[in-house]
Amino acid sequence: MAFVSDRLIVFGATGDLAKRMLLPSLAALSADKLIADDLRIIGTARSSHNDESFRAFARAALDEFLPVGQLDEGDIARFLERLSYQPLDASQAGGFAALAAKVGEVKRGLSIFLSTAPSLFEPTIAGLAGAGLAGDNVRIGLEKPLGIDLASSKVINDAVGAVFAEDRIFRIDHYLGKETVQNLLALRFANILFEPLWNATHIEHMQITVAETVGLEGRVGFYDGAGALRDMMQNHMLQLLALVAMEPPAKFDATAIRDEKVKVLRSLRPLMTGDSVTGQYRAGSVGGADVPGYDEELGKGSDTETFVAVKAHIDNWRWKGVPFFMRTGKRLPERKTEIVIQFKAVPHSIFAELGAATVPNRLIIGIQPRENIRLSVMAKVPGLDRGGVRLREVPLDISMPDAFAGPKRRIAYERLLLDLIEGEQTLFVRRDEVEAQWNWVDAIRAGWASDAVKPHDYGAGCWGPEAASELVMRDGASWHE
Repeated sequence: MAFVSDRLIVFGATGDLAKRMLLPSLAALSADKLIADDLRIIGTARSSHNDESFRAFARAALDEFLPVGQLDEGDIARFLERLSYQPLDASQAGGFAALAAKVGEVKRGLSIFLSTAPSLFEPTIAGLAGAGLAGDNVRIGLEKPLGIDLASSKVINDAVGAVFAEDRIFRIDHYLGKETVQNLLALRFANILFEPLWNATHIEHMQITVAETVGLEGRVGFYDGAGALRDMMQNHMLQLLALVAMEPPAKFDATAIRDEKVKVLRSLRPLMTGDSVTGQYRAGSVGGADVPGYDEELGKGSDTETFVAVKAHIDNWRWKGVPFFMRTGKRLPERKTEIVIQFKAVPHSIFAELGAATVPNRLIIGIQPRENIRLSVMAKVPGLDRGGVRLREVPLDISMPDAFAGPKRRIAYERLLLDLIEGEQTLFVRRDEVEAQWNWVDAIRAGWASDAVKPHDYGAGCWGPEAASELVMRDGASWHE
């Protein structure tokens, strides 16, 4: 849709996501005049705030989560003036009329950021429609989780799709808002150096790691019903996989890019027995601090996986025979998200007879916490070489913050909220992508159930169960750590 919204409703406006990400992001956009002066932001949740107390809540969130000195008092005051609040129990249809009254006259368009439990999607969408908050000038952003499997995801998508056209539905995966994730497209498609080599002829394997040091962190009810496969791999990791494996899109727009991503997701081969490893952390030490095991945090025994590693294949011409190793887990030694592209060895080394060994090139794309791109290349060690030529692996390291010291670093939700307000869908997930992801993940879970798979134990502070290392060793590889 071509309109720029002049109203924004934020559901869950008093929750943790709003405090940490949404309110600071909107305040930064406001200070930099990237949103229109007449954009009004209406927060809603079950909490019993009024306009004044919600503004005080927002001010406290900015004080806690914005970097010191990023905004001056004038910026903050002008942002707080944009805010108002309407209490709402989304399960009660009668409350939506008051929300519509609070929104008031919409001159150009309305955007809605919806973060809610899966069970509340249907009544929320029905309430919005009944109150006149779902017309042609309204677009909606949907924060995960969008269901717990393919069937429940279809129920949610059907409910939303009955009221909103697909070009007004913005399914959010915040990883797609990260600068380094977007740089995958620039790296591949703006550099002749890489794209001709980005295939099975030249690449041995790829790795995607999303590692967390935290445990349940107050998400007990949600996480034990989800597990690592559904919490991280079904969305974030499969989106990263689609971006590194997709064919070149015809142009840089939402349709072309998402068309290519969904082709990758539909080409994922179903996993065979032995292609996955699950784990659950036990008590250990992370960052020098003793931490309890998952069962201790949960207060009971559970078969939910807090770690999963898989060996995936994409059955198309470009990637025939190339394994994609993916792993994610909680209570690992460090917090990091990275993609590793392991190139094949040179077919013939002219240095072998001189006693020099070559190491295959490796490209490492760091996404968080440090955004960087590192390419390892072989170089000659300086010297007269009387004892033979010596070669050594040398990193070509690009730190993104250092390379672009001038532009302000943006957090993912700044871009995603601005795109929602302006109607740019490129970094949002289309329904067919979501369903292709769930289709693959559901098959994995069905295989685990059929084989009675139980998670391996691993101590908090290590890189998961030993079986995860064995998974990649069978292909002559090792995890990058």
